[in-house]
Amino acid sequence: MTRLAARAAALLSLALITLAFLGPFLWVLLASVQPEASLAAKPTLSFSLDNFKAVLTWDTIILPLINSIVISGSTAVLTVLVAGLAAYPLSRYQLRYRRHFMLSLLFTTGLPVTAILVPVYAMFFRFNLYGSVPAMVLFLTASSLPFSIWMMKNFMDGVPVNLEEAAWVDGAGWLRSLTAVVGPLMAPGIAVVAIFVFVGQWGNFFAPFVLLDTPEKQPAAVTVYTFFSQYGQVAYGQLAAFSILYTAPAVVLYVAVNKYLASSFSFAGSVKG
Repeated sequence: MTRLAARAAALLSLALITLAFLGPFLWVLLASVQPEASLAAKPTLSFSLDNFKAVLTWDTIILPLINSIVISGSTAVLTVLVAGLAAYPLSRYQLRYRRHFMLSLLFTTGLPVTAILVPVYAMFFRFNLYGSVPAMVLFLTASSLPFSIWMMKNFMDGVPVNLEEAAWVDGAGWLRSLTAVVGPLMAPGIAVVAIFVFVGQWGNFFAPFVLLDTPEKQPAAVTVYTFFSQYGQVAYGQLAAFSILYTAPAVVLYVAVNKYLASSFSFAGSVKG
């Protein structure tokens, strides 16, 4: 009887947590198709696509989404490349200060990016980089590297060194073995790091808002604040429609690489001892 009560309590708790997460999503779905949506979305038979028509413009959603894809995608690609090159010696070589370096990386992951935006803002002005998208991508890459290197190193540790040694015997150098042997075997790990960085930068609001000077360069995460007027009025229907279109690319990307995220590392039969 006690076990049955505990199971019922656990199921009830899970149901409440599920409802707490589903509630905002249901509001977004209902408000996006209601012509006169308010903060309290109510089920109604009156549905319209006017909210989507209002936000589906070049300046409102298309250009910001393109900017988001460029900024987040470039940051993810650069982070994966640099993190892979940095993680390789940490994983394969017995460096003297490797433990101290890894602990330093772990410490820097706890530093919020917003805490350093003021000096970064001053640095951008000092070197005439304010408003530069490439410069901001480099900053976002640098801020994403500590945790990405930590993850990449852990994934790389799972690839047996014996496989690289066989490539070395055949005359391959470290770069060749990294790209031809280690990289393909740790593709799920690379996908995890890329998705982690991409999604993290996709929702980044403060860095683009502070470091980019014109709306034409800002991503969709910054554009969303335009639905809030200075008098406290909010276009809830358009905001909900914008939110659905804004989250769609990240969801599509996750589904596209889901087979890599869901797969596990398996090296059975690759090493004979």
